Amino acid sequence: QVQLVESGGGLVQSGVSLRLSCAASGRTFSSYAMGWFRQAPGKEREIVAAISGGGGLTYYADSLKGRFTISRDNAKNTVYLQMNSLKPEDTAVYYCAANRVALRIATTAGAYDYWGQGTQVTVSS
Repeated sequence: QVQLVESGGGLVQSGVSLRLSCAASGRTFSSYAMGWFRQAPGKEREIVAAISGGGGLTYYADSLKGRFTISRDNAKNTVYLQMNSLKPEDTAVYYCAANRVALRIATTAGAYDYWGQGTQVTVSS
């Protein structure tokens, strides 16, 4: 069982940066691939980025490449999402998720086994 707690969201103006964090419980954090998803009102949950257990493999949604960066610190049981040049269309609840297969960079929500409660990111124009 893994418990995930996101933090770092908030209300910001367009163009600024935010870093989200997701702290995980347990002693086997590196055995999980991790993903960040987001869900805007009235829209489906979508993949933002994913990272393998060791951090050597990453995936980004095409529309976010170059602005968002996923990373992890296995010593701290934490995965991060650095978001730069934020836009109003980035407004959503951001979720982190854990996949029990460390090398599987899954892009669909159904492939993840554990989820955090989400953190709201609101970008004003």
